[in-house]
Amino acid sequence: MPHQKAGIDAGGSLVKIVYQENNKKHYKKYNINQINEAILWFKIAAPNASVGLTGGKAHLIQKNYLHNAVLIPEFQATCEGARILMLEEMKRSNQHFLIVNIGTGTSWHLVAGEKYERILGSGIGGGTFIGLGSLLTKKEDFQDLINLANKGEKENIDLLVKDIYESAEPPIDGHLTAANFAKGLKVKHSDADRMAAVTNMIAETIALFTLQAAAIHQVKIVVLIGSTLIGNESLTSTLEYYLKRFELEAVFLDKGEYCGAVGAYDFV
Repeated sequence: MPHQKAGIDAGGSLVKIVYQENNKKHYKKYNINQINEAILWFKIAAPNASVGLTGGKAHLIQKNYLHNAVLIPEFQATCEGARILMLEEMKRSNQHFLIVNIGTGTSWHLVAGEKYERILGSGIGGGTFIGLGSLLTKKEDFQDLINLANKGEKENIDLLVKDIYESAEPPIDGHLTAANFAKGLKVKHSDADRMAAVTNMIAETIALFTLQAAAIHQVKIVVLIGSTLIGNESLTSTLEYYLKRFELEAVFLDKGEYCGAVGAYDFV
């Protein structure tokens, strides 16, 4: 019987699992609040697997459930997993690119050949999307907030460049944001508009940090990963729009939220 292995990435919001069965990788995820259910299912699905653990809750899982699992540093697992998935999904192996990992917060990693390092971090990310979204709309479900953002119009609450110049020709694209949320209560807006504005603010912030990092490190390819992107059409399309304006190539991996788990899997 072939040796079975698995990788588990236990983060702030999700437990992501990659395991091997019949020489094929399988993917599964649970909410972090369902950690008992996740490990019970895993022990049934892959009872004899060698396990690599990564993420903020990895020590907890090793201590309470999987004593023989190997702990893999999170940034190392994430970068290696992104490299593997790029090759598997896109059939390309770039030697110089940025990874932008949009989880609860956002981390930037530089990949240069066999070396990788974390170069930047921000508290703006999925936690902002859910937390600020819940304060502005009274909804707490991630998918509900995504649905609102996809239907909203950011210009109903964001002040755009064209709003400042009115009938005059602006010196830059009039649809760019002059000030996030600046219209406030001066105009009527909906929950959907507020979520569209939240999404735009997150996307702009991440894109601007990415532009600076890419310029400093002379990188043109940006690989965007993380659970916040899952099904989040408004965020992904806005990120792609801004990065294209900066003449950067945005790469979205189909299994991008599993980079940490794939990297941990590869190490065992």
